[in-house]
Amino acid sequence: MSWGVFDSGVGGLTVVRALRRRLPGVRLAYLGDTARVPYGIRSVDTVRRYAAEAAAFFRRRDVEGLIVACNTVSAVALDVVEQGFPGPVLDVVRPGVAAALAATRSGRVGVIGTPATIRSDAYGAGLRAARPDAVVVSRACPLFVPLAEEGWVDGEVPRLVARRYLAPLIEAGVDTVVLGCTHYPLLRDVIGETLGPDVRLVDSAEAVADVARGRTTAPATSGGGTEHEHCFVTDAGGAFREVAERFLGAPIGRLEQVELGA
Repeated sequence: MSWGVFDSGVGGLTVVRALRRRLPGVRLAYLGDTARVPYGIRSVDTVRRYAAEAAAFFRRRDVEGLIVACNTVSAVALDVVEQGFPGPVLDVVRPGVAAALAATRSGRVGVIGTPATIRSDAYGAGLRAARPDAVVVSRACPLFVPLAEEGWVDGEVPRLVARRYLAPLIEAGVDTVVLGCTHYPLLRDVIGETLGPDVRLVDSAEAVADVARGRTTAPATSGGGTEHEHCFVTDAGGAFREVAERFLGAPIGRLEQVELGA
């Protein structure tokens, strides 16, 4: 079985990275809408239009399942993708919610993400629906995205930003925090250091990769490698490859620039 992975930029490559580990050799196609990133500051109507264009893009490609790696699309436009793509569609929110419920001891859960994801309350609603006594503390952390893309993942600057953003979660006594943006795993160390060793971190990229492994009908081949991958972007300018390989933690496969909605 082959999977397509879609995100608004390079962040979804953390999902590809997790898939590589769990499903070596499975064919993967990645689409990053790098010309229109970030989605987290866009209106809901705009995000839904972009999501429909991504679904149409993958419908024309030979992939069997689709993973919406973008937390913003997962939160506000998942139905659009499901309507536009004929195969199974996975999102990052539901697996992240399930992993957080399994991890929390007290039911006090923090959620960090883009402003759009936090406004949608997708994680909070999912957590409270499954556990009505859950206390959910949500916090938008928009500066984590440029820090991850610039490679500023340790040192005093990200520590100061993390302390400011995460203070309400610490004060609320959460014991689990969902990394509700695919950029945030790159800052996992500084986030964990700020929250302390007793707080469990839930990576939604890892969680959805676990679900995909369970849904993959054909066994993966041994070895894997970039020959099984094709990376599509809407803008490959500047230092894209350097940033992409930072997120992937390895060289990317074939790279092609495309236009959505064309």
